[in-house]
Amino acid sequence: MDVLQISSWSILSSNSSSVILPIMQGFTSLLLLGSAAFQSVFGLPGLSEQVRRDPHILKRAVDDYLTTEEPIALAQLLCNIGSGGCHSGGVANGLVIASPSTDSPDYFYHWTRDAALVFKSIVDRFANSYDASLQTEIQNYITAQAKLQTVSNPSGSFSDGTGLGEPKFNIDGSAFTGSWGRPQRDGPALRAIALIGYSKWLINNGYTSTASSVVWPIIANDLAYVAQYWNQTGFDLWEEVQGSSFFTVAAQHRSLVEGSALAKSLGKTTTSYDAIAPQILCFLQSFWSPSGGYALANINVNNGRTAKDANVILGSIHTFDPALGCDAATFQPCSDRALSSHKVVVDSFRSIYTLNSGISSGAAVAVGRYPEDSYYNGNPWYLNTLAAAEQLYDALYVWQTTGSITVTSTSLSFFQALVSGVTAGTYASSTDTYTNIYNAVFTYADGFVNIVSKYAATNGSLAEQYDRNSGVPLSARDLTWSYASLLTVAARRNGVVPAGWGSGAAATSVPGTCQATSIAGSYSVAPTPTFPASQTPATSGTSATTTYTKPTVTATAPTGTSCAQATAVAVTFQELKTTTYGQTVKVVGNIAALGNWDTSSAVALSASSYTASQPLWKGTVTLPVGQAIQYKYIVQNTDGSITWEADPNHSYTIAATCSTSVTKDIDTWQT
Repeated sequence: MDVLQISSWSILSSNSSSVILPIMQGFTSLLLLGSAAFQSVFGLPGLSEQVRRDPHILKRAVDDYLTTEEPIALAQLLCNIGSGGCHSGGVANGLVIASPSTDSPDYFYHWTRDAALVFKSIVDRFANSYDASLQTEIQNYITAQAKLQTVSNPSGSFSDGTGLGEPKFNIDGSAFTGSWGRPQRDGPALRAIALIGYSKWLINNGYTSTASSVVWPIIANDLAYVAQYWNQTGFDLWEEVQGSSFFTVAAQHRSLVEGSALAKSLGKTTTSYDAIAPQILCFLQSFWSPSGGYALANINVNNGRTAKDANVILGSIHTFDPALGCDAATFQPCSDRALSSHKVVVDSFRSIYTLNSGISSGAAVAVGRYPEDSYYNGNPWYLNTLAAAEQLYDALYVWQTTGSITVTSTSLSFFQALVSGVTAGTYASSTDTYTNIYNAVFTYADGFVNIVSKYAATNGSLAEQYDRNSGVPLSARDLTWSYASLLTVAARRNGVVPAGWGSGAAATSVPGTCQATSIAGSYSVAPTPTFPASQTPATSGTSATTTYTKPTVTATAPTGTSCAQATAVAVTFQELKTTTYGQTVKVVGNIAALGNWDTSSAVALSASSYTASQPLWKGTVTLPVGQAIQYKYIVQNTDGSITWEADPNHSYTIAATCSTSVTKDIDTWQT
């Protein structure tokens, strides 16, 4: 029987922030090395000893693995979607099989949660780089969900919303009527989040009417479910524990906050979302255990477990918002609570898996669901090992863009396991301590990816689990969620982060008094989705599958007059670097116009303005408006060798402007 999750509890203090950060600033190399920058790593055979001699070896190994694996992961993920997927024959368009496995275990079903997480990764990828084929899959998913919402099932019906909590469906979209752990209340929230992400893209590119008339009615049903049923228990994401789940509650809070912002932009009513979201955030604080130093995965249960669970790592990365900084109330990835939880959860697997034997504290290990797990004898999961890495890449992004790292008494044990002697305090990016911490965390994160590369199948396929003793892949093959996790970890490592969701006070403000309130919703059958043709980006460019042209827009000039907004800008880079005769300064960066970090394709600068008192090198590159880049300067020596300037990368965003050219401020060679 469902019970009220909350009545009252003491409210813990939170460390909230609201720093607006650039969205596309990445990190591709380690900072200057400090004496305590690296720990031992165990991944590719023989790698740990090599890393002791050259710590960049691990980074290069992970670079190579992700370069090879990312296209495999994308292809295999798409193989599990709809009627056209190479592993999904007979599956209805827009539905996602969890795995092609039909026996021991049988995962040949559409799970609402898994599908939503998969499509959130697809939407984020699509929003970052337009792809017409991905857009077709997104539209098929939206169409399928409009129909799926109305299917009566063992969890209930559509009329009162209860049926939206059904966890899985047959591959033709009919109800699965077998026994199962139901309801599962994370699905509607996660589906809403995925569809909100696509709606934002539509609005940003001039297709507000599609977002309002086609996508919003589906989102509105899911948000109504969250507002009405958030305070009732259900089964967790592992489908084993009936109670209150950290992962579910975190997703529910995000969905209402983000849903409210979307609703406002569409002129829809937001009363119930705005009333309930703060109460969900209030309830989320009760998962934090000050004495244990970690977020409890499940509460309102009595199952004898420690509640140490990758559930909380997944909850943190799937509610990541770069603009929220290291906010503790929402358990942002770099918050002291999330980092402390990361350590506790990861450490819980160190002594129970043979694979982790001999690996020192502070080095990456194989990560499972929870230490008491007995499913298939309880093994590491690829998606959880990748999630451990993703949380750290998220943290690195925020530290890099804000320019500091804060260590508190809560997170101190996490940092001390990586950098001995560190103490509580805030360290600016100009300090050696910042550099040592940054490098250690980057290497720690890469260590988790390296473990996945070691125990993945030789053809790049990712199953659900890998054996705790031998590392052999087992359980469901080609798990769609595993592939989605690989794609998101690769993106975060490259500094590609999702759009934020946490606008407004409801994102981080915890009420002084928590209330177990809910608001009954109304549920309306969404119209059968019909998408206009050629909804391409409002920017110029060419994708692999289609060519598109930016519509004419106007920008307001500083004088108040109207002008045609430039679609591309000639950006002049300037660098002060003293050189000797025969040396050349070049600029290289993370986009094709700057060589994609390939020094052989770097852009040479001119020394025409060079003087002894002002050794200025400069050059001009044409870049599209809105492009956020990162770059560094290099010196090509007379013998052809390359000298890089020191970290961190420079970053720059080409702002909307009426002018077709801009000269950047002068950069100075970093040493």
